[in-house]
Amino acid sequence: MTSTVLTLSGITKRFGSLVANDNISLQVQKGEVLALLGENGAGKSTLVSILFGHYTADEGHITVFGQPLPPGDPKAALDAGIGMVHQHFTLADNLSVLDNVMMGSEPMWLPLTRHGAGRDKLMAVAQQFGLSVDPKARVGSLSVGERQRVEILKALYRGARILILDEPTAVLTPQESENLFEVLARMVAQGLSIIFISHKLGEVLRVSHRVAVLRGGKLVAQAPATGTSQAQLAQWMVGHAIDPPVRRPATRVGEAVCVLQQVSTAPGRERLQQVSLTLHSGEIVAIAGVSGNGQVALAELLCGTRQAIAGSVTFLGQALPPDPAQLVGLGVARIPEDRHAVGVVGDLPVWENAVSERLRTPAFSSWGWVRRQQARNYAKQVMDAFDVRGGGPLVAARSLSGGNMQKLILGRALMQPTQTTAKSGADQGVPRLIIAHQPTWGLDIGAVAYVQTQLLAARDAGAAVLVISDDLDEVLTLGDRVAVMHAGEMTAAKPAPDWTREDIGLAMAGVAAHAGGHP
Repeated sequence: MTSTVLTLSGITKRFGSLVANDNISLQVQKGEVLALLGENGAGKSTLVSILFGHYTADEGHITVFGQPLPPGDPKAALDAGIGMVHQHFTLADNLSVLDNVMMGSEPMWLPLTRHGAGRDKLMAVAQQFGLSVDPKARVGSLSVGERQRVEILKALYRGARILILDEPTAVLTPQESENLFEVLARMVAQGLSIIFISHKLGEVLRVSHRVAVLRGGKLVAQAPATGTSQAQLAQWMVGHAIDPPVRRPATRVGEAVCVLQQVSTAPGRERLQQVSLTLHSGEIVAIAGVSGNGQVALAELLCGTRQAIAGSVTFLGQALPPDPAQLVGLGVARIPEDRHAVGVVGDLPVWENAVSERLRTPAFSSWGWVRRQQARNYAKQVMDAFDVRGGGPLVAARSLSGGNMQKLILGRALMQPTQTTAKSGADQGVPRLIIAHQPTWGLDIGAVAYVQTQLLAARDAGAAVLVISDDLDEVLTLGDRVAVMHAGEMTAAKPAPDWTREDIGLAMAGVAAHAGGHP
């Protein structure tokens, strides 16, 4: 017999003319995993923010364990037993595990006796749910999976009985994800309830009892996970059937476009250590690994914003120039990891962002003057060709959704304008080299399929493509060859069929960092 622990009744939230949540009613049962699904902009974040007290609903109310939840009060949500583990961890790297767990729930000037009591409580919670942890360890020294464990313990330490997990496996190795699923099963067995937010539909069907799908701010479907397919979930999310990219091998692998030989970069937050890799035209090389293991250094090196201190990098047989503008002119295209901070300038209109990397070229400038009409024409071509929605070339880039912003960046990278094509809209050639760093991070299933299809099309048109991704499914979907990075080192890039998911997971954890040698 189930009992209801959380009830949302008629929740409506408006931001001006936008109705982010439209009369949403949901229930969560004791010992249940409810998956909350939806496209980017469907209303998931708004609904969770209302539940956790960050927003106040315009209409409707929430009850937790039969008691009304005061609106707009995060402390009230915590006191009611609601905990949240964000995708981006909110931990202090310089403090111990115990200090992080107790921070915010206890005064930091605790006497040793109360600090000891806190340690005892933490260890009791950890043992109860099978979450092994060293309370004295500095958080900065922990792996990503261990940090997530601390975040979960922090919520449980504060008495959470309803736990919200936002994209919990986004940065985990396969083995860490398996460990998390085992922990969730133990939690549910002990009566905790979980709201599971994820874009990984296979995981959703594996761990959840029931799914709820939002689209356009409305609750459009609820169903038991058992008997529901990924295709059905995708159709509920976007309103129509989704055709995922078809995994097909490269058929026209050509010349070596870019070659790295024993490349190292200067020590810092991330670095490369004796990395060797060859990128060929007509081929996608996919790099797997947990974020922070040198992927940023690799992307920045190939985009001209970081230099090597040892080894060599050649592009079309010549030394790679450490000049981003020159590289763009030579046919190197980039899709940066952070579309908001690096990919676009949010306050500038779409048309300026579309030409930003080529603003000084003859296609868009003359004698120091911007050729605005040509630039706007080109931006309109990009928006039409890559289905960028949310307004025309004159709207501010920050007004676009995450998926449409990524499509704009993708179009800017893949459509190579010339002075003639900026006017006429004639076909543009593909870049010689594409650096796609986390190209589908945070996107819904429809946008993911679109971006991946475009990268495969660019490969088939002759581009050399480097995909750097935390998503193992994406790595195996796109990569003709796959390599794994750990602690700045890289395994050999082997054909994708030669890898198993277990082998990749072990290499991501550093167990097989030297497997296969250098290519």
